[in-house]
Parts: sequence; structure tokens; C-alpha cells
Amino acid sequence: MAAGGNNRSRLLLVILLVTSLFLITLDLRGVNITENSRSATQSFLAPIQRGVSDLFSPIGSFFSDIRNFGNTKAELKEAKKENAKLREKVIFNEDTLGQLKKLENVLDLAGRGKYKVVSARVIGKGSSATFSQTITIDAGSNDGVQKDMTVIGELGLVGVVKSTTSSSAIVLLMSDPTFRIGVRIARSQSIGVLLGEGDSNYTLQLLDPSGSIEKDDVLLSLGSDNNKPFVPGVPVGFVKSVKNSRLTLTQEAVVNGYSNLGSLGVVSVVISSSSGGPKDALIPLPRPTPTKTVYVTQPPAVDGAETTVSKDEN
Repeated sequence: MAAGGNNRSRLLLVILLVTSLFLITLDLRGVNITENSRSATQSFLAPIQRGVSDLFSPIGSFFSDIRNFGNTKAELKEAKKENAKLREKVIFNEDTLGQLKKLENVLDLAGRGKYKVVSARVIGKGSSATFSQTITIDAGSNDGVQKDMTVIGELGLVGVVKSTTSSSAIVLLMSDPTFRIGVRIARSQSIGVLLGEGDSNYTLQLLDPSGSIEKDDVLLSLGSDNNKPFVPGVPVGFVKSVKNSRLTLTQEAVVNGYSNLGSLGVVSVVISSSSGGPKDALIPLPRPTPTKTVYVTQPPAVDGAETTVSKDEN
């Protein structure tokens, strides 16, 4: 039954198509067809034309979408490449600006201390055959860098040169457990020795048992003969806490270094120092004391409103 219906539909479609072609042929040959006949035929065939159009339109749209999808995919891929390039440029520029700022700070410290320096980039960090905590810099003997020269950063002491090549040098960091440096307390002028402990904390041992040492005291390098290995006056660190023990012959304290040795990008090697050194010219400014805000709630006013007053306490 269904097959018979399909056959009749197909036959009707063929007849309509043949009739349409016949009328078109007559029209092209100049055979006079009345306007009413043409209109009637068009009205009759319009639903069929729309049906055929609706049938094939999704197919055309499908292939068009495929072409557009291919173009869009390529555009997205290109956009991702451009974004990656821009991101690299931004990171590079931010890193470069950061390094330039650090270099400016190092040169400012050297200028105030009247040190003649050679600046260098940190190109490696790790350990050597002799020491556990070292960095490698891209300045060497060709630049005037020699063994036992002081190395400074933007805030103070970093370490000392231990070996050189023509174009590089290995610097022993002040955090290395073998590191030792003579220091003086800026406030009391007491003299001691600072020892590396392998991390950001250091141990200070006063040479004079009666010397004065207090929390937040600033430590400066004492200096060596002929300024090797250390020039005088370089900020080293500040006292974090004082160890009070009757069992030790010397006073001891825990010290925090000024330099962040974990984020070194640029440093300067001190080639020479002025006669007498900078003395106390490089003492860092006191760290600001945090302001404590106390809120006082007054008794309710007549209208029941609550008034809150704040005042600062140092």
C-alpha cells in the first residue's frame, strides 16, 4: 500500500516537472501564453519549488558551515599564536624592567659607598666542588674581576668571589655554612663575626663579651686588609633576636640578611673602595613601625545612633 502511494507521488512529480519544462520552452520560443495560465502554473508549482529549495538548502548550509568552520579554526589558531607572542613580550619586558630597577639600586648603593664596581648578571646558581651555595656571574678577569672581591646586591652584601675565568666568576654566597665575615654594630660599634647557616638566618658572635647588642641593630662589614676579601661599610643584616645564655663566653644573636639571595638577577663586584670606606653612610633607613588602629564605641546618643571613633596608637 505504501509502495503504491510512493509510486504515485513520484509519477505526479515527474508530470509536473515535464509540464513546467514544456511551458518554459513555449515561452522561450515566443509562443503566446496567457498571463492567467502563467500565473496559475506558477501558483501551482510554487509549493514544489519551495519544497525542493527547503530540501537542498540545509545541504548547502552544511557545506558553507564546514568552510566557515575551517576558516574560524585557522583564525583561532593564528590568534593563539599572536597571544603567545604578546605574552612572551610582556613577560620579557616585565623581567627586563625588574632587572634594570635592581641594577639601578645596586649602582645607587655603590655610588653612595664610593665603590668602584663591575656589574654582572647572575647566569647560574647551585653548588661547586668546595661550596654548597654559590652563583655564577657573567663577568670575569677580562672585566677586572679577581678572587676575594666583595659582591653586593641592591640592599647589601651578597658574597665574595672565589674563582674566575676570563668571562665569568663563581661567587660564594654569604648563606653558605663556610662563610665568615667580620662585622660591626652601627649603634654600639661592637665587633663580631657573622656565620652563614645555610638559610636566610645567620649567627652573630660578639668578640667582646661586654659588647652591646640589641634587637634590630644594624650590622656593617668591618673590612679587610687591602679591602680583600671584604670592603668596609657594606650593609650585612640586622639583629632578629639576642641569645642570652650564661653557658657561652661570647654573646650571640640571630641575624637576618638584607639581601634576598633566592632572587638575585644582577649584582656588582667591588673592584676598589675609597680610603676609609663609607663609614655609616650606607646604614639602611629604619623600618617603619606598623600603626595600630583602635576602635572605640561610645555610648548610644539620644536618638539611639551609635558613633564609632578611631584613633591611632604607635
